[in-house]
Amino acid sequence: MKIAIFGQYYQSDTEEIVEKVVHTLLDNQVTVIIEKKFHGDIKTPLKEKCSTYSSHEELEKDIDILISIGGDGTILRAVTYVRDKQIPIVGINAGRLGFLATVQIKNIEPFIYKILAKEYTLSKRSLLSLSCTPKNPDLVDLNFALNEVTVSRKDTTSMITIETYLNGEYLTSYWADGLIIATPTGSTGYSLSCGGPVLIPNVNSLVITPIAPHNLNARPLVIPDDTEITLKVSGREEQYLVSLDSRITSVTNETLLKIVKTPFEINMVAFNEEGFLKTIRKKLLWGEDRRN
Repeated sequence: MKIAIFGQYYQSDTEEIVEKVVHTLLDNQVTVIIEKKFHGDIKTPLKEKCSTYSSHEELEKDIDILISIGGDGTILRAVTYVRDKQIPIVGINAGRLGFLATVQIKNIEPFIYKILAKEYTLSKRSLLSLSCTPKNPDLVDLNFALNEVTVSRKDTTSMITIETYLNGEYLTSYWADGLIIATPTGSTGYSLSCGGPVLIPNVNSLVITPIAPHNLNARPLVIPDDTEITLKVSGREEQYLVSLDSRITSVTNETLLKIVKTPFEINMVAFNEEGFLKTIRKKLLWGEDRRN
């Protein structure tokens, strides 16, 4: 097998994870390839037995699995390397319980052996693509998001107005601090904190969630994921912010934003022991009696 490793931050609690992962993989004759910057940060001498990659182009299609070491944000970054190559991603959590990075430190070795034995399933995750008129150079190459596309105000405390169209038909104008277009994966992120619903990962839907709407009757809206969404934003300032997951750029007023489902999907590795329902029960404390 050939397995890639990705990480963004190397901290004291990361060292133990990396050591366990690399040692277990090499002991089982797995070819290990580590993202170049992360390779330079890690301290284990075992890294000298591993090759490196530094871009989407250098991540070969014959890689069986990509292991992301960190949190959910690290997985979002790993997606920008994988893109349309269909390489399954599994997240080892180096911090708090995540919705995507579900493998905990104490379970690393058992789950690696499950990976080697192919005792897992794939959870296909849809993404969103963004294009704008006129074109923005920041939204040409990395123009997709696994969690959400968000528009929000910039350099002002005033609200913005977001004209919203679904398949060319006018929906409404949101007067708000911003607007979130979330995938099922992203429904447990920023959208959830703004009052949006939780979607099961495999539903064919998107969520439109306003951020602090001034028209108080505005509510989150669930739509089919084959809907083409067009936004036109205006406000007192000349520019506003557009974010794709954690990547942010500035866009001028009256720019047309078109959001559609991306042609490719991301494969997340899923284990029966750490499924989505178990994760949301833990994360949202469902089923616990909190009255005492």
